[in-house]
Amino acid sequence: MKDYKKIIDKVLNGERLSAEDGERLFESHDIISLGRAAQTISKKKHPDGIVTYIVDRNINYTNICISKCLFCAFYREKDSPDAYILPKEELSKKIDETIRLGGVQILIQGGLNADLGIDFYEELVQFIKSNFRIHIHGFSPPEVIHISKKSKLSCEEVIRRLKNAGLGSIPGGGAEILVDKIREKISPNKCTAQEWLNVMESAHNLGLRTTATMMYGHIESYRDRIEHLTKIRELQDKTKGFTAFIPWSFQSKNTKLQTLNSELQTLNSFGVDYLKTLSISRLMLDNFDNIQASWVTQGAKVAQLALFFGANDMGSTMIEENVVKAAGVSFRMSEGEIRRLIEDAGFKPAKRNTFYQPV
Repeated sequence: MKDYKKIIDKVLNGERLSAEDGERLFESHDIISLGRAAQTISKKKHPDGIVTYIVDRNINYTNICISKCLFCAFYREKDSPDAYILPKEELSKKIDETIRLGGVQILIQGGLNADLGIDFYEELVQFIKSNFRIHIHGFSPPEVIHISKKSKLSCEEVIRRLKNAGLGSIPGGGAEILVDKIREKISPNKCTAQEWLNVMESAHNLGLRTTATMMYGHIESYRDRIEHLTKIRELQDKTKGFTAFIPWSFQSKNTKLQTLNSELQTLNSFGVDYLKTLSISRLMLDNFDNIQASWVTQGAKVAQLALFFGANDMGSTMIEENVVKAAGVSFRMSEGEIRRLIEDAGFKPAKRNTFYQPV
């Protein structure tokens, strides 16, 4: 217990935690002390007591995917009866509705569709920007890498062309756990950890901000989680291009991945491991201003608790969300409900844009 206190004192005194420190904190069962320390750091970064959120919509332009990740219940084979590429008419209706509901952004992502190259993506972005006044937060690193291979272009050139077409920022999807021995088991057809990091570095160097994520609670160890956090912290030191970090727990229903760590899965079901992981993320990621709560996977009450465990942002209203829903979890909240949740916890709600500027 004294060791944990020394580590917490270290971070509260402004010292950077080592990977070994992070692993030791994961061994602690005192999540109250972890949460208190994480909230203290969060308050130092955000002393005004404001908790932010964004009104946006997740739009999946295709569910056809060659990656076939074991943790994914959303993807379909090309010849599946419910496989699709979203028609422009339906895309337009979704964006129209988003804007009417006060949305300032669309998060557009899809499967790694073998038939779609750079021309499709450029035309898609140009269509949206020429018809709607809305920010496009789109195309995670695995998608960028897929486009680059399909179109025989460098990832940097893909990002440059998409940016010129109107892409505004890149989401942190596809990170899962940035440890290749884990990725080889749960997503063997997806990019490596270093490839994911390289895409983000290229995006930052080209002036695009991005988010970083971590999907945990499947077959990884605590050490793997800390390695993930350390890698994104190192890149943030180098580029300062990440706007926020979003951790969420693996949702197993309807997926092929059988969770091998039953202890972690039990903890996940009660939100304990989520709050611990969130707190340690805040303590480890000293160069990240924003940590986002994941009400989409944890539900409203645990997300509200997250505001006392290091989170300062409630994320998106998620007018539409399909990937987590396909894995058997379907929490929904309106903008009004998110604001009440923040206020009931004693904070001040503030609507924001992608770059954490007030709207």
